[in-house]
Amino acid sequence: MADITALLVKQLRERTGAGMMECKKALVEANGDLAEGEIVLRKRGIASASKKASRVTRQGVIGTYIHPGAQLGVMVELNCESDFVARTDDFKELVHDIAMQIAAANPQFIRKEEVTEEALAKERDIYRARAANEGKPEKMLDKIVEGRMAKYYEEVCLYEQPFVKENSITIGEMIATKIAKVGENIGVARFVRFNVGDTAPVAAPDSTPEEQAVAG
Repeated sequence: MADITALLVKQLRERTGAGMMECKKALVEANGDLAEGEIVLRKRGIASASKKASRVTRQGVIGTYIHPGAQLGVMVELNCESDFVARTDDFKELVHDIAMQIAAANPQFIRKEEVTEEALAKERDIYRARAANEGKPEKMLDKIVEGRMAKYYEEVCLYEQPFVKENSITIGEMIATKIAKVGENIGVARFVRFNVGDTAPVAAPDSTPEEQAVAG
């Protein structure tokens, strides 16, 4: 069994924000491996977070992220249970990181459960047709489609996306870790992503400069 030193426990605590005893237990389970100990704590955090998921969140903050150059910006509302948690630096940092994630990865939904049936049916049809065109056996198509749907969720759902600053953890897992740390339910309520030019009218190719000026 590995020697679990106070320094090792302190390092894991600084990386995760978990309590000293929780860090020591995780390191014992991970046989002194710091990275594995962090995974153990994340798994426990997710389990802990699931128990708090139904609790009402009526506090929180609205955070923003403006990408350098001011061509891309995000506004996101992150909720928690108390004003005390909403005012902490940890919570504000989480809001900023989530806003940055939305700017970088452009999710279309917050959670898997919010993806519309229409969108799911469309993607499944595309993946099935693609697999068939690739010559995959008919009996394997359903399994192949579901495997590719997991990748689809990762692309379009915020909670399923790997965190852009540390892709070994998803946004959902990162939020769960914070829930375990603060002891309150936390969740993204809504967001909007602005990209300069997305809604700008396009002038017809054969329009005059005067018409283009009016259109702009």
